[in-house]
Amino acid sequence: MELSQARDIVYQAGLDLVKEGLVARTWGNISLRLDDHSFVITPSGRNYETLTAEEIVAVRINDLTHQGDVKPSSEKGMHAEVYRRRPEINAVVHTHQRHASTVAAARKEVTGLSEDHARLLGKSVRCAAYALPGTKKLMKAAGQALEEGRHAALLANHGALCVGSTMEAAFRVALELEGACESFIAEAFARHYGTRASTMEEMHACYLTTAP
Repeated sequence: MELSQARDIVYQAGLDLVKEGLVARTWGNISLRLDDHSFVITPSGRNYETLTAEEIVAVRINDLTHQGDVKPSSEKGMHAEVYRRRPEINAVVHTHQRHASTVAAARKEVTGLSEDHARLLGKSVRCAAYALPGTKKLMKAAGQALEEGRHAALLANHGALCVGSTMEAAFRVALELEGACESFIAEAFARHYGTRASTMEEMHACYLTTAP
């Protein structure tokens, strides 16, 4: 893919993720594979709504070196790990979306997925072991959580990682994951309390304190 085209796709994806409430301000990061050796990724500490396509950074998969003066996301290694392990994956999105982040904070694997959710996400959504952001430990844990053809993983205390063969596919995974996690939390609440939560805030707060 041409560098300019890839940058435009990542730039637009950032705006779309903000619009859907899946990322905010400078949180999260988005990348797209250029070829077998490199990918482009959002820069470090930039607001999606003021970011320009020219600030999207090209990074080498094997050694994480990059072109230009703009610093790439500190999570570039996690994206590179996915591209190394999964040659069929061409887009990676790291979000801090609300429902998925709540389950990630509880460090739970999302099981019991509906057929529709499982078709897009995989047979379950694993939660990668906790590791500090930007570390090799997190890279490895995230890569392992996405094994066996999965397209989404939770990162303990750190949001979610969604992947796809295209940016559009990765974006659909992020949306599907949010719905799956909302259902997972609601069902856990209902099992524990025998009723449905009256508000989303109540459901999240109680889930984090009672999740088995």
